[in-house]
Amino acid sequence: MRKLTYFIATTVDGFIGAPDGDADFIYSYVDPEFIGLLTAEYPETISAAGRKQLGIEDAAPKRFDAVIMGRNTYEPGLKAGMTSPYGHMREQYVVSRSLTIPPDPEVQLISGDLAARVREMKAQDGLGIWLCGGADLAAQLADEIDEYIVKTYPVVVGTGMPMSRAGFGVRPLELTGCTALGGGQVVTSYDVKR
Repeated sequence: MRKLTYFIATTVDGFIGAPDGDADFIYSYVDPEFIGLLTAEYPETISAAGRKQLGIEDAAPKRFDAVIMGRNTYEPGLKAGMTSPYGHMREQYVVSRSLTIPPDPEVQLISGDLAARVREMKAQDGLGIWLCGGADLAAQLADEIDEYIVKTYPVVVGTGMPMSRAGFGVRPLELTGCTALGGGQVVTSYDVKR
């Protein structure tokens, strides 16, 4: 059975973006060592444009062959002309109530019961499913997430978009990995205890 993994970048105080969702400030904490970790361990999580810049456009997926993103996560790339940001993956999904026609034939839209669709995906053969963002999707899929991989950057912002809007609920996790990098970034992984 495939796992749904919330693979997300956050500040030390748990925010994935500014109050308006803009996360551009995080890019200043992405350094060569961190890029090295991503390209070695999670090359599929780098957009097609980034993979081309890094010379890894042919790198095979290691952990994920499907990505689910919300409309707000998808929109910046779409505005820049990237209609298929993760075309190197087997499946790309955008969750949207407003889009009725996919902007690209490689992108599938989900507008109905998201949790049911994810359960169907999990029952299929393949690598894992990457929950790319954002906070609203993490809330909708709180009971479907099997693993968290949290890339924490060495910055505190005080307020902003949280990792999840699921509301209070005790969801025990088991630490499965922790990598600290020289630039102050920490990548931790957790399995959800069921």
